[in-house]
Amino acid sequence: MGVLKRFEQRLEGLVNGTFAKVFKSEVQPVEIAGALQRECDNNATIWNRERTVVPNDFIVELSAPDFERLSPYSGQLGDELSGLVRDYAKQQRYTFMGPIKVHLEKADDLDTGLYRVRSRTLASSTSQAPGGRPGGGPQAVAGPAGGYGYPPAGAPPMPAAPPPGMAAGPRPGPAAGQRAAGPGAMPNAQVRRWIEINGTRHQISRPTLVLGRSTDADVRIDDPGVSRRHCEIRTGTPSTIQDLGSTNGIVVDGQHTTRATLRDGSRIVVGSTTIVYRQAEG
Repeated sequence: MGVLKRFEQRLEGLVNGTFAKVFKSEVQPVEIAGALQRECDNNATIWNRERTVVPNDFIVELSAPDFERLSPYSGQLGDELSGLVRDYAKQQRYTFMGPIKVHLEKADDLDTGLYRVRSRTLASSTSQAPGGRPGGGPQAVAGPAGGYGYPPAGAPPMPAAPPPGMAAGPRPGPAAGQRAAGPGAMPNAQVRRWIEINGTRHQISRPTLVLGRSTDADVRIDDPGVSRRHCEIRTGTPSTIQDLGSTNGIVVDGQHTTRATLRDGSRIVVGSTTIVYRQAEG
């Protein structure tokens, strides 16, 4: 059974159906759960061959109406979302540097049904507490001895700083089911990238490519549902797309998100326009 399905089943059994009315909200908890999984994938940092570190502190920004619906249950929901992140980390063999916490916050610039997820990696001294699992509040406890998350105690200790040449902060990493590029991977210069919009090909020949309705955008999209600077494609291994605070957001491969990893054939929807991301070696 998948992590998301188990999450849904746990919610259904909580507080005699307390969450039933929450599910009628424009933003449903399972949507947030999926976004947290993607946030882990997109910010995975490889420390060594044994450990890939992902964020452990998450902030979910909601519109005022959605925040009002969900905030009365933020404690229980935070616990369940934290547990889901932990389960997903076990599945993907990710590691945390501290307890997992999920916070809900109100964002006045978001319309009903839209949300943003921000994350960071916060180190914490390891402590052991009986029972429970990392949660969204004071009940948060340490994971197995030797560190939080996975791999468990048998893995080498976490270095005090990333290896030389690697940034300390989170950065886009491998998506679920993908392996990060190793020393034998093709360098970026040998990968051609482009996007296709309504049959027109636009080459990506720079580290970033801004898409939007403004004439200042690198690729102009004449669509009333597209913001002046809507989103940005960032080339790398892997390439990613980042929402730039647009009004209507972005949908990548059917998922509403603020940031996502791009693969050859990924479909991006902005406004009513569909963009296909392509890449090929050579």
